[in-house]
Amino acid sequence: MDRVLSDKKAIILMVLPALIIFVSVVFIPVIWTFVYSFYSGMPGLKFQFTGFSNYINMWSNEQTMDAIKMNWKYILIVTPGQIGLGLLVSLMMYFSIKKYKTLCRTIVFIPTVLPTVAVAQMFAKMYEMVPNYGLINSLLNLVGLDQWIQPFLGQPNTAFAALCAMDVWTAIGFYTVIIYGALVDIPNELLEAARIDGASGVKLFTKIVLPMIRTIMITCLVFSFTGTIKLYESATALTKGGPGFATTSMTMNMYQNAFLYDEYGYASTVAILILIQCLLVTFLINMLSREKY
Repeated sequence: MDRVLSDKKAIILMVLPALIIFVSVVFIPVIWTFVYSFYSGMPGLKFQFTGFSNYINMWSNEQTMDAIKMNWKYILIVTPGQIGLGLLVSLMMYFSIKKYKTLCRTIVFIPTVLPTVAVAQMFAKMYEMVPNYGLINSLLNLVGLDQWIQPFLGQPNTAFAALCAMDVWTAIGFYTVIIYGALVDIPNELLEAARIDGASGVKLFTKIVLPMIRTIMITCLVFSFTGTIKLYESATALTKGGPGFATTSMTMNMYQNAFLYDEYGYASTVAILILIQCLLVTFLINMLSREKY
């Protein structure tokens, strides 16, 4: 193995196939999209070079601005919800219900592997008001809170909240399993020593557990952010971006401009904006984690 790793030709031969695939699948499309962002219209039909006009006009486009605001509001709610509840459930499994940890992991992880459309249909039935009350409105009616009965998916604020609730519920299992794996790697001797020294509850978590799983928590944060900023499938399946544009994300705005309005150049500009945000926030998360620790 040492002879192979010391041979530069062997290293190049092993790396080259993966590098070719990466460049072909990721790097070239990104460059292509960046070039397209300087054009307007559709390739082959009124496709004209417009320079930076797409980047300038984007900030005055009301639908795009609403999509950006909606996306970031969604990120600030869903990302802490996914990771926070995943952490809470993993701590419960590790410290409180060890006897049934396998069963709990299986049950919690089931929503993660369900098809997005199936989950959206299930939640749509829960929020339903006509022709029959769904689960939530039926419960409100049962306990006498008829004034709270409403078309949850037919109003901007409640539709947004319904979407957030669905995506948090779907992803809890994924982060629970990841964080639980990090908790299992914490040496029991370290926890016992901390308990003997008087650490318990919040102090045990903040002083021992959290620093030990710091790397995994940062990884979860990056995963959740990059997933939420690319919101598309769940919003399309549950609300179709409505009512109006209340739950239209940046990726949905990009799709609409490309395939509904035939503005491939402008859609490419939105795609570059999404890419830049992903890179900047991921870099910021890694930089802050290094500075703090």
